[in-house]
Amino acid sequence: MSENRSLNTTPLQGVHEEAGASFTDFGGWQMPLKYGSELAEHQAVRTSAGLFDLSHMGEVRVTGPQAAEALDYALTARITAVAPGKAKYSLICTESGTILDDLIVYRLDGGEDDAAREFLVVPNAGNASAVAAALTERSAGFEATVHNESAQTALVAVQGPEAARIVAVVLSAGEAAALEGLNYYSARRATLRTGGETADVPVLMARTGYTGEDGFELIIGPVSDRGVLSTEATGVWNVLLDAAGELGVELLPCGLASRDSLRLEAGMPLYGNELDLGHLPSESGAGGAVPLKSKQTDFVGRESLLAAREAGTGITTGQAVVALRGAGRRAARAGYAVLDAEGQRIGEVTSGIPSPTLGYPIALARVDIGFREAGTELAVDLRGKAEPFTVVEAPFYRRA
Repeated sequence: MSENRSLNTTPLQGVHEEAGASFTDFGGWQMPLKYGSELAEHQAVRTSAGLFDLSHMGEVRVTGPQAAEALDYALTARITAVAPGKAKYSLICTESGTILDDLIVYRLDGGEDDAAREFLVVPNAGNASAVAAALTERSAGFEATVHNESAQTALVAVQGPEAARIVAVVLSAGEAAALEGLNYYSARRATLRTGGETADVPVLMARTGYTGEDGFELIIGPVSDRGVLSTEATGVWNVLLDAAGELGVELLPCGLASRDSLRLEAGMPLYGNELDLGHLPSESGAGGAVPLKSKQTDFVGRESLLAAREAGTGITTGQAVVALRGAGRRAARAGYAVLDAEGQRIGEVTSGIPSPTLGYPIALARVDIGFREAGTELAVDLRGKAEPFTVVEAPFYRRA
């Protein structure tokens, strides 16, 4: 375990220590890297279910009569078009159009009362404070209030083909029946029956995830008392493990190592790898999160992104993120050079692993635009040796 006591810890720190987790510094947080075998954790999510502590993620609540309009201006997505109980993936960009973060927005109000508009924005851990500050600044002039609840919230995720069965066990009969109607990128408030010190724990139950499998993210809080938050999060964690035991299905605690390999197989970008402050969405595989044609209202970065579209950046000029499949056994890693047929550097790997599910190396890479077409034969410089890779369609893995 890391001895760096300056790192933030989640309300489940004690649970992870007791389980023998190996820890890593991630975005200023001491997070479980793995509990045993990262390969076993990865396979559990693909075949049964995995349990993740994602309490390092940010939670920023935006409320008020013009909360949706404020978010329309702050983000790239059309938040005013999000229906009650639904979620939306979006980017928050700088004035120059580069990516401050990618995030999910949940609409929590019922839609009956304009004055009661309520949204929960979930940014990445290392960007939570910056996103909260940007939302506060960009909400000026709107009838909207921004609350950063990140320190008062915990987040536990169950991911995998058995996730729905496991979660149903810990819900009341009525809520368990409604689970089937909770579609992907939808959310509803629910109560988990933990049976511990806090018998019932209210959560926001969202059918979202970052693994390419079915699953749920359970947001606990906000709770101002750290001890109470830890008790509630621990109760949720343990009751989910107990529920899997009752069903006789595997539910393994999973760390960041398997989370990374799962998201990469699913072709999902990671902030700091594919997404960053140095590149536009169209150069990062995230152009689809910027609806310039359908969103006519102004938002921060719109003029720069319109200019980039006119110039063809990430479409006909510049660079773009592509998916690569290796022909051999050696994996490409972030930072490795991507080469053309003549051995000239034309880009760089942003993420790469030997795929546990598929059995061959996979990678995402930012390359010159002329090499983006599927079927293009390239190579990656693996510590002085050029290994063949081919551009393929993303995602690498798609569940049945």
